[in-house]
Amino acid sequence: MATIYDVAKRAGVSPKTVSRVLNRDAPVSEHTKKAVTEAMDSLGYVPSHAARSIKSNKSGLIGLITGAISNADEVASPAGLPELFIVQGAQAIIERSQKTLLISDTGGRLDRVPDLIRTFQEHRVEGILYIADHHKPLELALPGKGIPKVLVNCFDDIGTPSVIPDDEGGQYQLTKAVIGEGHKRIAYLTLAPELEATRLRMRGYRRALEESGLVVDPGLVQATDLYGGPGEHQLIWDALEKFFANDVPPTAVCCGNDRLAMAVYGILRRKGLAVPEDVSVVGYDDHRLISETLYPALTTAELPYSAMGARAAQILLDLLSEDAGAQDTPVKISGEIKLRASLVAPRLAHAKNIISLKGRTET
Repeated sequence: MATIYDVAKRAGVSPKTVSRVLNRDAPVSEHTKKAVTEAMDSLGYVPSHAARSIKSNKSGLIGLITGAISNADEVASPAGLPELFIVQGAQAIIERSQKTLLISDTGGRLDRVPDLIRTFQEHRVEGILYIADHHKPLELALPGKGIPKVLVNCFDDIGTPSVIPDDEGGQYQLTKAVIGEGHKRIAYLTLAPELEATRLRMRGYRRALEESGLVVDPGLVQATDLYGGPGEHQLIWDALEKFFANDVPPTAVCCGNDRLAMAVYGILRRKGLAVPEDVSVVGYDDHRLISETLYPALTTAELPYSAMGARAAQILLDLLSEDAGAQDTPVKISGEIKLRASLVAPRLAHAKNIISLKGRTET
């Protein structure tokens, strides 16, 4: 096996010059760098990463913990499939830094996380990114004291740097867009009430209505689940019946995510209501397989997963630099409002959508 001394001899330089080329810690002429590189290639020399990391105390490795691989088929998750896009955003930034991202998958088991972190420690990673499957408080204490960590799509109560979506701001902007089209009776089908996203988006929905001088009508808010369980479609059906039994029914329906909006499209059409001519419908997530293929195309708020991953990776790299300061509050990332054909101004004569659905059930 070739050594650094063999490379030096072949290139006609000193071993110290070869070391400078490998570690990039001192200026070397392009001519010398080319000679050393060609010598390494001809000898098949591969530098020992482990030896270099021990000497410099920098491995060039970043650990990332996710469930994106094992959860790739979990299309019924509360927020779509954020993890894979977060990983892609992080990878783009880490790659530019000339560091290497080591990805470990939880297999859907949180109890594996401590072992994964210990494995990362054994490989001398410089920092760790931890990605949650949806916006929520961190469900466990992460070991690995002394290793910089950044949380993505989650947060804790001890001030670990974290990056989360601006759920309140996103729903606020989306509701303002609906109000801007002239809607004053806006229903809201939320996701499960225990979700962090539901709590924050409800706050944004209320704020938008109140700032516009509109009444927040409890009769136009209904929680629904979209976990793929039995009876979920009937639950959505019942919620819409409740909305349209109002003396003054809604002219627009906000949905907790795009999958929910897709179900609403179908139910409204079965009841003879056209989207958007009779009822405007908006979603959340910008899950493009849904939002861009529905007819009409769905107005929705983007969950900026790739941007979250990129920002988290940059924060971690900043923490690894000598003069970086720690961020003690979560960084909120905003997405765009995607205005599409499902949102239009309400009709002056709104006869069709005041037809009560009460008493009807799904067949």
